[in-house]
Amino acid sequence: MSTLSIDKISMRFDLPNGSHVQALKDISLEIKTGELMSVLGPSGCGKTTLLNIVAGFLAPTQGTMTLNNHLITGPDAERGMVFQQGALFEWMSVRENVSFGPRMKGQREAEWRDNVDHLLDIVGLRDFKEKSVFELSGGMQQRVALARCLANDPDVILMDEPLGALDALTREKMQGLVLKLWKETGKTIILITHSVEEALLLGERLLVLAPRPGRIHREYRLPFADMGVGQDLREVKKHPEFGEKREEILSMIWDMEEEIMGNAAEASA
Repeated sequence: MSTLSIDKISMRFDLPNGSHVQALKDISLEIKTGELMSVLGPSGCGKTTLLNIVAGFLAPTQGTMTLNNHLITGPDAERGMVFQQGALFEWMSVRENVSFGPRMKGQREAEWRDNVDHLLDIVGLRDFKEKSVFELSGGMQQRVALARCLANDPDVILMDEPLGALDALTREKMQGLVLKLWKETGKTIILITHSVEEALLLGERLLVLAPRPGRIHREYRLPFADMGVGQDLREVKKHPEFGEKREEILSMIWDMEEEIMGNAAEASA
């Protein structure tokens, strides 16, 4: 089991004027293989900072992380990232983008061709594989980003607001695709979002972070991700417990935002 272990991670940013920002404080988590975790919280609670630390893009000021029993010290192919904007190579074709990782590893086309075509099938883009990325819609580009991430066969997939820029209908379709990929691949997924509904739909574990400094405020174990696999997500949203949890978490985050605004007003007075 390739458990991701996060042990007392803290992150402090020192500013040029001598002050500092404590972005995260004492975050500890155990995330098992195949778990789907969504992370939610008010602006400034350190969600993206935490994801960037797990990705290896940032080194924490305190604490350690291990995956597959070894220390995380920087970026690695065992952790794949899907960004809010796909970060794709727009001049390349869809197929060239998805095969980029295997090609950079030195694999011959005969080694990656079938898997890349299979992934394009899964995300519904087989008929678009020779199209250039700039010819695709935003939703299609995010499908390419997901397939490109999976082509590297990471143990953990990290998603930073991957659906935030999409229109409502496309976003709902992509949420269904994320659930489908989670079940079919068995990958561990950590997803950052600002949407309470999305966090409920895409998190069998849902983590709510509190700000200043960012820390774990509440954790939920939820049935909605499993319920949503292969089903109409609008039907899942009609479940009575879904509405109850949505209102509970919205109130929680609203109270946090009010506290942040109150503290900011006091500081400027």
